[in-house]
Amino acid sequence: MKPDFEKGGGLLSVILQDYRTHRVLMNGFMNEESYQKTLDEGVVWFYSRSKERLWKKGETSGHVQVVKEMALDCDQDALLIQVDPQGPTCHLGTASCFGDSAFNLQTLEKIVAQKVDNPKEGSYTAYLTEEGTDKILKKCGEEMTEVVIAAKNDDRQELIDETGDLVYHLLVLLSSQGVSLRDIEEKLKGRHGENLSYKVRGEIKEW
Repeated sequence: MKPDFEKGGGLLSVILQDYRTHRVLMNGFMNEESYQKTLDEGVVWFYSRSKERLWKKGETSGHVQVVKEMALDCDQDALLIQVDPQGPTCHLGTASCFGDSAFNLQTLEKIVAQKVDNPKEGSYTAYLTEEGTDKILKKCGEEMTEVVIAAKNDDRQELIDETGDLVYHLLVLLSSQGVSLRDIEEKLKGRHGENLSYKVRGEIKEW
């Protein structure tokens, strides 16, 4: 990976993206020195155009951006960095400089993981985790049955509602077992080279 700093007058446009939720967090700029420091230290460094100096994201707040993956665009003059943010990214205290309105499965996964790792009294997620795997599996089974019933009844709204409940309980199960959506995405990504196949009773079948 070799960025082309000349196109931007010595600077590279950089987008930070949460590696779990895929939410865009902020845009900044790097020169060659801040790019190299990012590679060396594994946390994001920028170049401030207004202050004309290097700065580590989170150097004051402590909310550093831990690098997970980096990718250049096709012209080699823009960089996408997937990060694990150690706190709010925006100086206004929000997760993203573009606001906090976005929500997806990765957002829910992150919320569930936080509740599993830091249980609080009154939290249903904490209750399930404390009860253990058998309780979580029982709930997953019950919700799957509700999904089947809704589908058999051709009840679209009920199907959406029950699937939402099932997905939540599955995320609790995965988090309690140390498995992430990212792990599953990587597994599915690996199968792309197998002509998008899946296994049924040990036999490879095409999707």
